[in-house]
Amino acid sequence: MSAGPSDTRVDVPDRSAGTFAPLRAQLEAAATTFAGGPGAVAEILTGIVDDVDRALGEELEIFPVCHHSPASALAMARRLREKQPAVIYLELCEDLRPLLEELRNCRLPVALQAFASDLDGFPSAWAPLNIVAPISEASAEYQAIAYALETPGVELVLVDRSADHVFQWTPTASAEPASDAGPESGEDDATPDGSGGQPAEEAALHGEAVGIGMGDLRPRFAELRSYLLHHGRVRHWSEWWDQYVEQPLADADYDTYRQVMVLIGSLIRRLRPPAGSGPDDRDADRERYMWTRMRQHMAATGVDRSRCLYVCGAFHAASPVEEFGTAPGTPDWEISPRTATRWLYGLIPSSHSAIERQFDLAPGSVSIAQAGWAKAVGRGGVTPYQLAGQQAGRKRGRAKKQPAAAAAPAPVTDRLSGFLSRPPVLDEVDEAELLGWCVDIVRLARRNGYLASTADAIAVFETSILLAGIRHRARPTPYDFSDAAVTCIEKDVVPGRRDVRRLCEILLGGDRIGQVGYDALPPLARDVFDRLAPLGLALETRTIQRALLDLTARPELAPCSDLLWVLHRLLPDGVVRPIMGERRLGERSIQESWDLGLGRHQRAVIELGYEGITVEQVLEKRLRRSVWAPDATAAVALAAVEDAILFLPSRRFVDELGARAVELLSAERTVDDAPEVLRRIRRLLAHYRNTEPELPAWCESFVTTGYAHYCTLLPTAFTDDETGVRQVGAMLGFLFSMESLALSLGCDRAQLELAVRQSHPEAPAKVALLWAAQSQLGLLSVAQLRSRCAELLGNPLVVPAFPQYLSGFVQALEPVPTLTPFVVEVISEAFARLPDPVLLPWLPKLITTLREQGRELVPLLVREAGRTFPGSLATLDAWAPPWSTDATAPVGPGAVPAGVEVLSSGPAVGLLREHPAACDAVAELLGCDAGWQPAGASGGGSPSSGAALLLGAHPATASAVVELLAGTAGSR
Repeated sequence: MSAGPSDTRVDVPDRSAGTFAPLRAQLEAAATTFAGGPGAVAEILTGIVDDVDRALGEELEIFPVCHHSPASALAMARRLREKQPAVIYLELCEDLRPLLEELRNCRLPVALQAFASDLDGFPSAWAPLNIVAPISEASAEYQAIAYALETPGVELVLVDRSADHVFQWTPTASAEPASDAGPESGEDDATPDGSGGQPAEEAALHGEAVGIGMGDLRPRFAELRSYLLHHGRVRHWSEWWDQYVEQPLADADYDTYRQVMVLIGSLIRRLRPPAGSGPDDRDADRERYMWTRMRQHMAATGVDRSRCLYVCGAFHAASPVEEFGTAPGTPDWEISPRTATRWLYGLIPSSHSAIERQFDLAPGSVSIAQAGWAKAVGRGGVTPYQLAGQQAGRKRGRAKKQPAAAAAPAPVTDRLSGFLSRPPVLDEVDEAELLGWCVDIVRLARRNGYLASTADAIAVFETSILLAGIRHRARPTPYDFSDAAVTCIEKDVVPGRRDVRRLCEILLGGDRIGQVGYDALPPLARDVFDRLAPLGLALETRTIQRALLDLTARPELAPCSDLLWVLHRLLPDGVVRPIMGERRLGERSIQESWDLGLGRHQRAVIELGYEGITVEQVLEKRLRRSVWAPDATAAVALAAVEDAILFLPSRRFVDELGARAVELLSAERTVDDAPEVLRRIRRLLAHYRNTEPELPAWCESFVTTGYAHYCTLLPTAFTDDETGVRQVGAMLGFLFSMESLALSLGCDRAQLELAVRQSHPEAPAKVALLWAAQSQLGLLSVAQLRSRCAELLGNPLVVPAFPQYLSGFVQALEPVPTLTPFVVEVISEAFARLPDPVLLPWLPKLITTLREQGRELVPLLVREAGRTFPGSLATLDAWAPPWSTDATAPVGPGAVPAGVEVLSSGPAVGLLREHPAACDAVAELLGCDAGWQPAGASGGGSPSSGAALLLGAHPATASAVVELLAGTAGSR
């Protein structure tokens, strides 16, 4: 092994005659003996003793801690009552200081949070920036905070880098900022998601935030950690720490605790990987930052260093930087200014599993630490500090400050030699406690579906003692008990969603989940709870609340309904979930049912408060941000318009978003979003036509702009291979369905005809679409379409591609719905004419093509086929397809076309004679004054009549009418 860090170390004076001289000499001799001579091992061992000597020699008392360590919390509570410091310097982001007052209104554990969404000085890909610092009751940091806030005259100063500096010091080349806590390779029990078997909802309370660790003490040198785990007969670092550090230091005196913690911090620091190879490459800068801030505060306030206490991680207590200490002449470190990023601060709920996942701790380790803390406090001997008004906690009296003058510090004595040479104290087995665990775990296992019995409780008891003995422990730890329970109860079957290890965690303390009190919530969250108060539900609880809203019987609940729909739009899925009721354009439910989990998902509601004062303001900001984003499209803008109409009663804002949609549509150079644009603009036009006397100006502009825009892009879209048939069909659908409105607003139909004539596609599906467009414009008759399709079916080289043509015809149902009977005819002709050797291989391709490219249009064909084909087998033999009759026979100059006689006789003539006003009005409009013929005169269908002569001279019109009538009758 070699000393890993490359930090600049100050020169340590010769301490051969100092307090720790015997221990230094003993370690150096041992290193020489085992290593065969002085070298790196001796340098490391003597160096850690020098670090302890240096840290304890500093006049400003350094209190080393470990994150969420009951031993550190107990030592802190004892030391605070003994020393009564006037100033506490705490290793925590300095800009989080105002949040500490709000801890009174919360139930621990909670996390302090700094949040920034609008970045200035950071890469935009990092947004949003999010930092959390969890606080639990079994932590030395909470004891220091509670003491400082509850004791008059005590000042609490946070000295660690700000949230802004956390990201300033993050390498810009990295895609995302990394957490301060690196991954712990020794956590073998962790599940792949890092939650350690905890429910994902509880383990993810911190989200993707960067965790700020306070007092992280884990070996960052993998070989050392593996060595300790192997020889300590443990599975992960948390268990090793509990066995060899927590338990021995729980009842140790303060001097012993302090020296051992600095010793461990120095050892881990010296055996870490080389600087700059991991997330710890900024540790030295953090230490320079903190010492500089402390010296600045002392210079500004003139406080006596002997009455101050510096609480930091043991890793930082053994700091080798030149800026270490408060002695006169110690150089300061230049601190860079913050960026212009605007940071928002608040509290979010946390949990034991969230802390474990955030900082890569073993599953259940924080719960076990909390249980150990509660047991130590219950034994007596120490009275912890607690903030007044703390929720769900035992109230304890305020500590009374003793204003006695600060006594001279006691001389440092060597406690390390005795601690390191003394064999571990073997505690006796607490049979009552272990028996209680065994009985309770069997009871829990039976409730969760395991076939456990009293025999299993006895087996767990004996196996726990056996495992402790194998691991050289006289007293079984919670980890031994958990392993024994898994071995004896779970075996190889997990009947429910909870395995035995999870049941052991529940038994030993469970996953405590914190809660932010009402007074500590941001204004938006308080406004949400106030506006939902008429529902009469306990929304602050973590259970799912069912809300039933009868808006007809109780119209005063309509504002609650509006708010719930906005929250449903803003919050993640599952927070506010509608069970019954919907909100769409032109529709409002008269009854609604909701599942509300606002108390369970406090973090999501709190983070909404970072974006605005009300949820309506947040929604408006998000919609405006979406339509002005660099990648915004017309479809996105139309979706924003729809949301604004549904949730924000502001016509001005809707018009603003609509105008932006027009801008985006005119600037688009692709038609990828044409189907979405068509669907949304149709819905919006229908809404305005039903609710308002006239269309808004932006709607009219959108239609005219879209008409010209799609006409311009249509020839290119037909020939572009990257543009799909669905997009081209949507373009035609926009042009044909909006044509009447566009023409009334001043558009020119010649532009559409010219665009269709200029289109020359090669893909079969687009060719079929072009034929449909030509048919709609009158450039191609149905007879010509039928003839072309017959030619395709008659060409064996084209038959394999015929499904593509059908796909185009199916997509043409969007712009030209009148082609539905013809498409049914074409499919029927294909099935009738193609032989089985061709049809059977062709059929799967047809089905897959229709499924992929016309899924929502196939029901139109099915309904049309149901109207066309007979409904019973009895009529099938005599049924003839309506398109099989020859209705297009040529008409001679003197002949009257078939069917013309209906014009001169029948019920139609009688109806017209009984009600002549309609005919008179039409005749007057056309300028005809011939008058009515007598009833007995020759009808208009006689060969000598003027109508008959006219029809004989121009037979095409009559033939077209007859063909149209025949087709309509067949479709019916």
